[in-house]
Amino acid sequence: MNKKERYTAVIQYFLTHTPHAETELLYNNPFELLVAVILSAQCTDKRVNIVTQVLFNVFPTAQKLANTDFDTLFPYIRSISYPNNKTKHLIGMANMLVNDFEGKVPESIDDLVKLPGVGRKTANVIVSVVYHQPAMAVDTHVFRVSARLGLTTNAKTPHQAETQLVKNIPDEYIATAHHWLILHGRYTCLARTPKCEACGLKPFCKFYQKKLAGTLV
Repeated sequence: MNKKERYTAVIQYFLTHTPHAETELLYNNPFELLVAVILSAQCTDKRVNIVTQVLFNVFPTAQKLANTDFDTLFPYIRSISYPNNKTKHLIGMANMLVNDFEGKVPESIDDLVKLPGVGRKTANVIVSVVYHQPAMAVDTHVFRVSARLGLTTNAKTPHQAETQLVKNIPDEYIATAHHWLILHGRYTCLARTPKCEACGLKPFCKFYQKKLAGTLV
C-alpha cells in the first residue's frame, strides 16, 4: 500500500464511522473556545469543561477577563495544569484582544500566535474550528496516531507532521481529520497500550503490521 492509498483508506474509514467528529471542549463562541484551548494544554478536556462551566459565567467576554487580576482569576483555574502560567496568559491574551483586535478573536494564524499562551497548535485549532480553514493542529495524539498509521514519515516535530498531513489530506477534510486523529488516539490508539484488536484501522496501519511481524515488543 503506497502513501496515497493509505491516506485514502484512512479517510474513508473515518468518513464511514465518525463523519462528524468535533472538539470535546464545550464553548459557545470563539472567545470561549480560545480560552478553553489555552487551558487544555497538557490537561484533559473533561477537566477543562468542569472549570469553564463556572469561568465563562464570571468572565463571559474578553473585556471582563482583561479587567480582572491574577489573584481574582487564579482560584477559578487552580485545578488546571500549570495554573500560574495560564492565569497570566489568559489575562494577557484578553488584554491584547481588547487593545489590538477590538475584542474579537483573529482569523489568521499569524495574528493568533501573537496572543499570550497561543502557539501554533492552538492557533490551528481556532482557525479550523471557528473559521473553517484547512488547518491541522498537531497535538500528542495526532502526532502519535499519524506516525503509527504511516501517514507521516520520520516527522521529528509537530510542525513537520502538520506539513505532511496538510500536503496529503484534501482541504475539505483537514479540519475534521484533526478531530478524527485526536479522538482515535484518545480512545483507541493509546500511547502505552493501543487497543489494536478493537481498531478498524489495523488493515492499513504500519504499527500493527510491524506488531504482527514480531518487530514490536
